[in-house]
Amino acid sequence: MNLSGFLFPRVRLVSRFGLGGVALGAIGVLVVVLTGETVAFASRKVFSVAALAFGFALLGWSGSVFAGEAVESMNERLDSNSNWTEADSRRAMTVVGSLGAGGMVGASLMTLVLRAAY
Repeated sequence: MNLSGFLFPRVRLVSRFGLGGVALGAIGVLVVVLTGETVAFASRKVFSVAALAFGFALLGWSGSVFAGEAVESMNERLDSNSNWTEADSRRAMTVVGSLGAGGMVGASLMTLVLRAAY
């Protein structure tokens, strides 16, 4: 079994969107602070939104795995012309989850930076 052909694309997907989430989380905290809010408020709010995205992705990913074949069969029987697949759904939830996890890390890092600056 060729592990590099299986594992590397998935790691690349998670790391690319995870780093994007880090950037979004850090920028989010900075923008909220620049609007006049405190660092603690900005950190809590941005971290909470990122955690919400991460939790939604975990729930969506497990739902895709649990009911994916049934939904695909239903779409096929009803001839709904839907291109929804279990694999596409899992990929989308991986992207959302990576952004959320990265956002939590980015919010935490920017909080440390801003607290050190004040």
